[in-house]
Amino acid sequence: MSTLTTPELVDASVESWPRRIWRTYVTDVRAAANARAVTSRGTDRKMVLVFVVAAIALTCNNFLSDGSHPQWLESSLRTIGFQALATRLHDAMLVSVHREFNQLAFWAVVVIATYVVPAVLCIRFLFHERVRDYGLRISGIGTHLRTYAVLYALAAPLIIAFSFTAAFQEKYPFYHPPAGSSLWPYLYAWWALYWLQFCALEFFFRGFMVHGLAPRLGWAAIFAMVVPYNMLHYGKPMPEALAAIVGGIVLGTLSLKFRSIWPGAALHISIALTMDLCALGHAGRIF
Repeated sequence: MSTLTTPELVDASVESWPRRIWRTYVTDVRAAANARAVTSRGTDRKMVLVFVVAAIALTCNNFLSDGSHPQWLESSLRTIGFQALATRLHDAMLVSVHREFNQLAFWAVVVIATYVVPAVLCIRFLFHERVRDYGLRISGIGTHLRTYAVLYALAAPLIIAFSFTAAFQEKYPFYHPPAGSSLWPYLYAWWALYWLQFCALEFFFRGFMVHGLAPRLGWAAIFAMVVPYNMLHYGKPMPEALAAIVGGIVLGTLSLKFRSIWPGAALHISIALTMDLCALGHAGRIF
């Protein structure tokens, strides 16, 4: 007598790895997110607030972060009576021999603040929810690191190949250590700020936006987030801007699935470090 096998077991046993990956990271994530999504007055209000706060944060990010034009902060300091501090800010940003580093540090601090402060205030005082529920989960993330390691292994060869182009070498690294100067401490201080900026960016886009919009939009929250995220890359080479669309969708999906931004932040930092090392290598500063 032959043994009957259920269709489910047959499907599972013959499922190819591309179909398994698609089911795990697309079909299952979409079904789970859409099942949790609810159309109600509460979720509509939450969605509107996420969009408005995101628009305000990104506007501040764009107009206040240019360290070569710190007049808004300098004027504010003088208005409230901090004349000496305003003068020191002016000198550091526009006169100092380290003004390139200072301007980048200014950019990083403002960007971190605009990504984090409005989102945290919205979560705590408008949503009355816990900030850690917006992608800041730590427990259990170790079991998912292999997924991110595979993504880095796929991205690294493309980055190395792209690093030989003129467009790449004109843009990177953001901080150019002066010729003949030591890389310590300014390059390493810049990297620390740069990496913190990526953590803030991941929290804002893959944390606040994805998890803030998912209760109303479900899986579509990922794509609503990708539009403004991609626009951040418009000043960069076109291949990188196009890659940001794919990267935003992938990292948004993984954040929605694993409810943590930290592996994605580590991946983002690893890619950025690889880009800087390639650029510095081509410039003859390392290797």
